[in-house]
Amino acid sequence: MLMKKHIVCLGDSNTHGYCADPADCADGGSRFNEDERWTCLLQKKLGEKYLVLEEGLGGRTSVFSDPLHDAMDALSAANPILLSHEPVDLLIIMLGTNDTKARFNAHAAVIAAGMERLIRKCRETDCWTNQKPNILVVCPPPMGEGFHDDVMGDGCREKSQQLPVYLEAAARRCGVHYVNAEACEFNAVDHMHLSRKGHAQLAELLADIVPGLMS
Repeated sequence: MLMKKHIVCLGDSNTHGYCADPADCADGGSRFNEDERWTCLLQKKLGEKYLVLEEGLGGRTSVFSDPLHDAMDALSAANPILLSHEPVDLLIIMLGTNDTKARFNAHAAVIAAGMERLIRKCRETDCWTNQKPNILVVCPPPMGEGFHDDVMGDGCREKSQQLPVYLEAAARRCGVHYVNAEACEFNAVDHMHLSRKGHAQLAELLADIVPGLMS
């Protein structure tokens, strides 16, 4: 039996499956279950020839060290994560929402520059099938109009709205794949986490793209 194609999903709470509205989650908890998370739905859609590996952490940034929480930047975690799942056929990175926090003082262009640094780090990690780096950057949906979080600070929503242009340009400069998940629904409670419908929409979007990236 041939080894399955390994797809590593590196992200934040929207990859971990955080549910801000218990009424939207079948289990009534704070995390969507395996029938609801986009990573698990993507696995079902792709089938047994693929292995979708979840690497989601609430609060994770691309490169910024968080003074309030330990070990939140993907840059320092990327090497052990990728090597632990070697060989990697595709890395999906969906980050950027937490980078907009006021305490990082980073506008959209700086966030995209951080993503470029992360992409380069991942490309250089010796984990890739046939030594061929293969990365898909997913721009998260912009925060909704009702977003407000005193701890995250001001300006988050505006920066999230500006991210697509900069992240797409960063992906293009790095020669990696890019897709905008703007059509995937955020919930109406905190306006920054995927709803159950949004998870299904993201899985559908990626299921249409991913096989073509590994042919």
